[in-house]
Amino acid sequence: MTIRKTFKFAASHMVRNCTTERCSSSDHGHNFLVEVFLKSSMLDYGGMTLDFNLVKTFMNDFVDSFDHTYIMWNKELQEVKDYQHKFSKRWIELPVTPSAESLSIIFYWVLDQILRNIKFANGEVDVELHAVRIHETDTGYAEANYEDLKNIVGVTLDNIVFSEQIIKEWNNKEWLYELKNNIKYEAKRPHHQIV
Repeated sequence: MTIRKTFKFAASHMVRNCTTERCSSSDHGHNFLVEVFLKSSMLDYGGMTLDFNLVKTFMNDFVDSFDHTYIMWNKELQEVKDYQHKFSKRWIELPVTPSAESLSIIFYWVLDQILRNIKFANGEVDVELHAVRIHETDTGYAEANYEDLKNIVGVTLDNIVFSEQIIKEWNNKEWLYELKNNIKYEAKRPHHQIV
């Protein structure tokens, strides 16, 4: 069984080294749509692959970090980085150029780690991240799955840098620390469970 949860965020970026001059030499923005596909061979006690509220609860801080941000490559020109650090409260530095393809792989990688770090409590079995699809426009998207992780060699949770303002706005201020230190997130037990 496969389920899909969508998230949205608006952000700007510049994609260095791409062939389109507008894209590689001008800041521009998108209303991104993120589709997260999860699968499992068994349904939980509630007859679900995974409760959508759990998906939102555990993944929202990461995805929402990208809303109203400037997303930049950590190899960006220093004056561009300095400008963003000085005049923008919400920015993210990534160890890859922020193309839709790279974003889909980064999202897959981080969301997969988040999912693996949840201690489930409602009979969920072998829930795994199947794919992450990121739409930059209505007509184009990039989709990443496990096989695409070979394209982000050298990426760590330490070289994905969030601005101080983004961190202040997280609902769970500790999610990144917990993820880095393999501290399991405790999923709540159902309020009413009939066995």
